[in-house]
Amino acid sequence: MNSLSKDKLLRIALVAFGVIFFCIYPMGLIWPAGWIWHGGQGEYYLQMICGVYAVLGLFLILAARDPAKHQSLIDFTIWSSIVHALIMAAQAITDGHELGHLIGDVPALLLVAGVLWVLSRSPATKTALQAAE
Repeated sequence: MNSLSKDKLLRIALVAFGVIFFCIYPMGLIWPAGWIWHGGQGEYYLQMICGVYAVLGLFLILAARDPAKHQSLIDFTIWSSIVHALIMAAQAITDGHELGHLIGDVPALLLVAGVLWVLSRSPATKTALQAAE
């Protein structure tokens, strides 16, 4: 895969993940066991996390215009997704009521992190970052 196609795939991934993050709440309505913690109890928590992810989703969509200029946002998305997934996995394992997350949002966040890591580490991205400096 050449650098140009990786850049295009990164742009597509940023938009796709941005849309998904923006739609966490509707996804939770479709499959609560995989996306909403505590069976939907604690509406304040749900509203807060959905708000944070909606904003992140919007900014990922905007970053797709020029990913090289938004590497810190991409890095934040990668590392926060890893940390979030690890914490959720540990909590799901210790709380039998939350096991659905081990096949829902935990692998989804690790997928986001992995895809963005691979695509944002391309030579084209590094060249564009150096040119922007």
